[in-house]
Amino acid sequence: MALIQARGLSKTFGSKAAVRGLSFDVVPGSVTGFLGPNGAGKSTTMRLMLGLDNGEGVTTYDGVPYRELKQPLRQVGSVLDAKPFHPTRKAVNHLRMLAASNSIPNSRVTDVVNLVGLGDVANAKPKTFSLGMGQRLGLATALLGDPGTLILDEPANGLDPQGVHWLRNMLKTLAGQGRSIFVSSHLLSEMALMADSLVVVGRGTLIASGKMSDFISTSNRNAVLIRVENAELMTRELRARKAAVVTEPDGKLAITGMDSDRVGGLAHELGVRVFELSNREATLEEAFLDATGASEEFRASMGFGNQGAAFGGPMMGQQGYGAQGGYGDQPGQQGGYGGQPGQQGGYGGQPGQQGGYGGQPGQQGGYGQPPPGYGAPPPPPHDTGTSQDGSRRDGDTA
Repeated sequence: MALIQARGLSKTFGSKAAVRGLSFDVVPGSVTGFLGPNGAGKSTTMRLMLGLDNGEGVTTYDGVPYRELKQPLRQVGSVLDAKPFHPTRKAVNHLRMLAASNSIPNSRVTDVVNLVGLGDVANAKPKTFSLGMGQRLGLATALLGDPGTLILDEPANGLDPQGVHWLRNMLKTLAGQGRSIFVSSHLLSEMALMADSLVVVGRGTLIASGKMSDFISTSNRNAVLIRVENAELMTRELRARKAAVVTEPDGKLAITGMDSDRVGGLAHELGVRVFELSNREATLEEAFLDATGASEEFRASMGFGNQGAAFGGPMMGQQGYGAQGGYGDQPGQQGGYGGQPGQQGGYGGQPGQQGGYGGQPGQQGGYGQPPPGYGAPPPPPHDTGTSQDGSRRDGDTA
């Protein structure tokens, strides 16, 4: 299980610095979330960590750079692309090829196929896979060598809610085994449930690194809320004691710079009747927006105030794009998640079986037996929509 140490990572594209002097640690036994706005340099940082981009700085895994690892797939598993495979090579053959190059037995291929829930489509060509199914195959590739370190760029992208739930539990289980997990995501609500620590970047520079609870505690959305009979007196006395007070729309006082015990004690000293006293804790999303607001690379216009025309847009007073119809309906969409593949048995099964890839006769459920220590396999993918070339797969509804 490797300690990841990134030191002085920097990368410039032309005159633009994508990453500037980035340093942080990822400790074993934890899930470390990698957060930042679009254009913050997250993907470039991960490529630098794996030696895929030339730049400055170094990343070591227990003191060894990635390029010097003897069998990298056995030590560091990674997913940086949603579909990192040949579109016409069968999924199982893609994994077998990688296994052979790293002296990994074929039995491990069977394990990871069933682990990520692709047992029923192991013999299919990935060009027919949806984005979510492609993510599962990428995860199988990362787990193939049973590595002590995982580096994952947006692994939940394209997964349905059941798949996201499965991914979260799997990564937490792997971290509980002492592995180092470094994962980026824009799903802040999911990251709040999954991560122990955070690395937050903006415009290629480090904003914060450490425990998630410490990061959230720095948000100015944290406050003591109190509803009292004499708000004017309470506000005056709080400010006299250097506390910041803001009156909320519902009449409550939001107080920072003084904890709830001291606020309640002050109200008692003043003889002010208290109707409500509580702590308001910021969410990860609120803390993230507070920390990265000035580092946002691409800021959308809300369309209010005296603003000039956007790039390619109409001038003020003219009807703009999107004036008709509401936000949310995308052109060309047809319904929901699509259907399941119409296969009865998994790859390697016998006629009439309901087992999965590599399963034994009489097994139920369609996945075979996952390797020990990973928890239960995910439910069958519900994200099998149209294939990459726009055609429908067997079992899909038009």
